[in-house]
Amino acid sequence: MKKFAACALALASLFSIAAHASDRLPTIPPDQYNEEQKKAAEEFMAARKTPVFGPFEPLMYSPQVMSQARATGDYLRYHSSIGNTLSELVILITAREWSQDYEWYVHYPIALKAGIKKDVADAISDGRRPTGMSEDEEIIYDFSTELHKNKRVSDRTFERAEKRFGKHGVVDLTGINAYYTLLAMQMNVAQYQSPKDAKRLVRFPE
Repeated sequence: MKKFAACALALASLFSIAAHASDRLPTIPPDQYNEEQKKAAEEFMAARKTPVFGPFEPLMYSPQVMSQARATGDYLRYHSSIGNTLSELVILITAREWSQDYEWYVHYPIALKAGIKKDVADAISDGRRPTGMSEDEEIIYDFSTELHKNKRVSDRTFERAEKRFGKHGVVDLTGINAYYTLLAMQMNVAQYQSPKDAKRLVRFPE
């Protein structure tokens, strides 16, 4: 009887956690948007040709932040000076550093389609330094992982990135890391739920 009660308590606790997760910043139904949210949603549709989705859903509680983030992403994701393939590599690194399942779920197939090797992506998922990277990928990997782990980059790493991509590229590279960190932070705080079939990244020790 005691064992049954303990199991029941554990299950109740799990359900409570799940309910709490979805209650933090639940998705606002479009028919409940206020005027500012409606305007932000219209601008989102005009720019992205889709209704508000994913990380932008919890951001709708602050529509100005959502709109500014969307506009920043319009450039950094689609038009950055380092190109879409390397941008997707940065996004995978960022998703892994923040253990952000939804970000990984969305961008893993996009990265493979853009030309990132599966072995490279899978190594990042495991928290390993990939082998077989191109020189450009190595520069991006070293810069991004140093930035996330050390909160800065070494002179050597900066110089390699600047020599290859220029100052414009270094700023864009830093910006992509920062932008997807913002989205990862927002989703982690909101405990934004990934689809049931999404890969759950192994959590690194704190």
